[in-house]
Amino acid sequence: MKLYSKFTPYLLIILITVISTLILWVPFIIRQPAWIGLNIKDFNFQYIYRQYDGLLYIIPAKTAYLIKHMDIPGIKPEYFAAHLPLYPFFIKLFALFFGYLKSMLIVNIGFTILLGMFFYYLISKFKISNKPLYLVFALLFLPRFLIVRSVGAPESLFTFLLLVSIFFFEKNNYLLAGFFGGLATMTKIPGILLFGAYGLVFLEKIFLSLRAKRSNLIEKIASYSGLIENTRNDNFFSLKWLWLILIPLGLIGVFSLYWIQYGDFFAFFHTTATVPMPYPFSVFNWQAKWVGTAWLEEIIFYLFIYILTVVYLYRSKFRSFFYFSLVFLLAIIFVQHRDISRYSLPLWPMAIIAFEKLFSSKKFLIAVIIILPAIYLYAWNFLSYNVIPIADWKPFL
Repeated sequence: MKLYSKFTPYLLIILITVISTLILWVPFIIRQPAWIGLNIKDFNFQYIYRQYDGLLYIIPAKTAYLIKHMDIPGIKPEYFAAHLPLYPFFIKLFALFFGYLKSMLIVNIGFTILLGMFFYYLISKFKISNKPLYLVFALLFLPRFLIVRSVGAPESLFTFLLLVSIFFFEKNNYLLAGFFGGLATMTKIPGILLFGAYGLVFLEKIFLSLRAKRSNLIEKIASYSGLIENTRNDNFFSLKWLWLILIPLGLIGVFSLYWIQYGDFFAFFHTTATVPMPYPFSVFNWQAKWVGTAWLEEIIFYLFIYILTVVYLYRSKFRSFFYFSLVFLLAIIFVQHRDISRYSLPLWPMAIIAFEKLFSSKKFLIAVIIILPAIYLYAWNFLSYNVIPIADWKPFL
């Protein structure tokens, strides 16, 4: 009975993830042309496959970035360097059993389940909340994430790897923190921000230890460095920290692959798909290439929530939570792209942790249940609009 109780939350997370995705897919599966006010010609499941940028990850999965095999009309081979290799690797792996299109979805849903389960485990292990399942529910039903986790996209994989790396960092297991952080950088470029966040934790510990030394609060001297152990008895000035170099090495590995296949180590930066980051709050420019609209007020609310997240996490005993949120937020502030809600998704788990009392309350759960139909209406409307125009499906099959 105890074993059943232990695994019940994980089974519920699987059910919630799968059922919520199937509900989102319903109008596309049954090919309903008129759906709650939407009238879409040829409404079918191809709309799910054609969501940006899922199909574009299939080409690297099939070709391993070999230029001679990237014969896609209207798209230069260099464009695919913007789509890093780890998600395509898993697509390739599962395509052996399900084909590329289905594999693209299965991999994403699978890592969404792993993300939900690991987030539950992290919340429970670190005793952040006594209602961790409520927090997982909040994680899964952020409107933009509901869409992203139900189509072809690397965000669930990326966020999962970030959280695993942060978890092991807080457990002082720098080998695994570096390993999973390196995998994160092989999924999406912003994974490198983990390295900066961990570096700031390291600098804070040095500063606090030196301040303690000046205040005669030293308990003992570290074995070889002359620095002080912090209050958690973590010998921070240790060779174990060197394992964190795996994070930038993961990115170097990606660029090395591009050097071999493209003949250009910096191919990622030479694509037309890289998002500019010219100045703070540069998204508020309707003339910019990746913006194209002045209707941007919801971005203010996203930025406000994440700024509050950083403020609330400032006093958290889990220092990597704070510094990761700070570094990632600073990067997001510079992004000049309409889809800030998607680019900022890795901050969402940190926001839930920061405001766990709100997100674990029954009042919040009631509000979410009431607004859930609107979330699905938003998602169906978005999915019917945000599609890649495909004239020939052969390269993706």
